[in-house]
Amino acid sequence: METVILSTAYLGPVIYYSAMHNARNVLIEQYDSYIKQTYRNRCTILAANGPQNLVVPVVKTSGQKQMVKDVKIDYSTRWQANHWRSIFSAYNSSPFFQYYCDQLHEFYKNKWKFLIDFNTELMLLMIDELGIECNYALSSSFVKEYSDVSDFRKILTPKTAYRNYGLDYSPVEYSQTFSERFGFVPNLSIIDLLFNTGPGAEEILKKQAIFIK
Repeated sequence: METVILSTAYLGPVIYYSAMHNARNVLIEQYDSYIKQTYRNRCTILAANGPQNLVVPVVKTSGQKQMVKDVKIDYSTRWQANHWRSIFSAYNSSPFFQYYCDQLHEFYKNKWKFLIDFNTELMLLMIDELGIECNYALSSSFVKEYSDVSDFRKILTPKTAYRNYGLDYSPVEYSQTFSERFGFVPNLSIIDLLFNTGPGAEEILKKQAIFIK
């Protein structure tokens, strides 16, 4: 794919980074309306009791819609400490956790005002660690439909199983921390792939070519 457009995502799923890996140019939408219960502010990790959602709380507005670029993170609760505790508990025994944990931990010590900035900085860290070579940019305006871009903004959603995305896509299995207990769980947060496979993550993304049918 030459160019893909994606919604912003908090430690997005493996399929999200597969789309990114197989594109030359990546555009991250920031002028769309913020929608609850999406990858914009949540990710799923594999914990001892099974898949666990981690949700970044955002500042609520009085019934009015707001663009993603304007969404602020809510720090009235200790969500950062809770997220890091969950991540550490789930992955501290994984093969490559010690290689990446310090850099990731910084995101749970510092504060970003806007969700888009927090997500983008995390995404850049993941791109660097995964060896993804692409040109990325944030959108400068909202375009409802593109004629020459693979548009994943509405396709990738946690509300729908990946098999129902309407994509030509097959996840590559890899060993997960709790594989013996739950079997292989596809399309968890990208950190699941990174902590479990380390340098091998890039090759897995390469094998997972993704196309819109």
